[in-house]
Amino acid sequence: MPTPDSPASAPPTPPGSLRRIVAASLIGTTIEWYDFFLYGSAAALVFNKLFFPDSDPLVGTLLSFLTYAVGFAARPVGALVFGHYGDRLGRKKLLILSLLMMGGATCAIGLLPTHATVGSAAPVLLTALRLLQGFALGGEWGGAVLLVSEHGDPRRRGFWASWPQTGAPAGQLLATGVLSALTATLSDDAFESWGWRVPFLLSGVLVLVGLWIRLSVDESPVFKAALARAEARKAAAGGEEDATEKMPLVAVLRDHWRDVLIAMGARMAENISYYVITAFVLVYATSDDVGLGKQTALNAVLIASAVHFAVIPAWGALSDRVGRRPVYLLGAVGVGAWAFPFFLLIDTKGFPALVLAVTVGLVFHGAMYAPQAAFFSEMFATRMRYSGASIGAQFSSVAAGAPAPLIATALLADYHSATPIALYVIAAALLTLVAVGVAKETRDRDLAAVEPTSAPSPGSATEAAKRTARSASPQ
Repeated sequence: MPTPDSPASAPPTPPGSLRRIVAASLIGTTIEWYDFFLYGSAAALVFNKLFFPDSDPLVGTLLSFLTYAVGFAARPVGALVFGHYGDRLGRKKLLILSLLMMGGATCAIGLLPTHATVGSAAPVLLTALRLLQGFALGGEWGGAVLLVSEHGDPRRRGFWASWPQTGAPAGQLLATGVLSALTATLSDDAFESWGWRVPFLLSGVLVLVGLWIRLSVDESPVFKAALARAEARKAAAGGEEDATEKMPLVAVLRDHWRDVLIAMGARMAENISYYVITAFVLVYATSDDVGLGKQTALNAVLIASAVHFAVIPAWGALSDRVGRRPVYLLGAVGVGAWAFPFFLLIDTKGFPALVLAVTVGLVFHGAMYAPQAAFFSEMFATRMRYSGASIGAQFSSVAAGAPAPLIATALLADYHSATPIALYVIAAALLTLVAVGVAKETRDRDLAAVEPTSAPSPGSATEAAKRTARSASPQ
């Protein structure tokens, strides 16, 4: 019989319930990423004209990407807040809150007045709502992947946990598809006047669907088991709550600091390559040097995102067979090796070459992104898993995804060449290879049994109490 301190595996989730939980996480992350990517696409296509009209076109694009990057700066804050309460209160409650916050901010962007109407207040309001988007997304990712990871069959955890990851290409697919349809059917003047608002307002409908599904799922059984053990320890200690339960963040930095650094390093190539391939490509392909149209660039991202969605579960399933590290390392090598061919293909100015460039890049990206959910979840103990996985994933986004389109655009403006941008992606790939190379394989870990690296041995708390009592007794 397990003691209050001993880990015990939670009962397996029935297949029907697991599929419902996967669907809830997938739909929720799709909506969250739709909102987030919609902003990135709009920043590349129209925000420079609507909110920064007094600037040179390329400078206006840089400024709109700067507001795009602000959302990433808020993601670590969201990771800290949502991680703390997610480890204390549960995954489900925080996921519902993140969905409502993201949807509300996105709908509000669709209602914003532009620079022509309210002047400099327009970009200020835009930036504030982007901060709220980033804060919400910082808490979304960790909770969504943990809800599936902690419910799923351990033997197929990589596969099941990869499904929330498909929310990124699904959101990209949805956002790009809506924008592509609008740019195809509306004139440039109509799109810049009111058409760009439609996909932002559509988010409100999507949020209602996601909320209905998320409210129907159960809390993670692994978390409920860990919470029960924590309550038993609290009762045994006379109502005194353990420090780990009080401050999961402190426990993460004390016991899992190495894992946090590994997760941050693992995200560098994954994050940077993704935003270069999907966001900056809209700038590069439509630049004067290449000269492709907006519609052409959007259609290429649309096709590649569909392939990306399809390959992520396949990479996740492969990580169940060969391990998380080999699949992740393959992806890092792939995006690094593809950096120069990516731009060379785009420079041919042909649509098939553009589609091939973006698609192959996203296939290699998927090899990192698919096992990431299970890999990061398996690194941390249950009552600090939300905090640990979220911090590792989101703090790296400030140095990786946030400035990636901005750095790429600035390099293009300074050098009028894709070579420094390719070298930038290769450097990120090398950082990820080092981080994942020093990590331990986690495929066979039992999530209920993962303990802090400095966790006391069983009975040590009791022995410590006895020693304290003996030292306090009169001699």
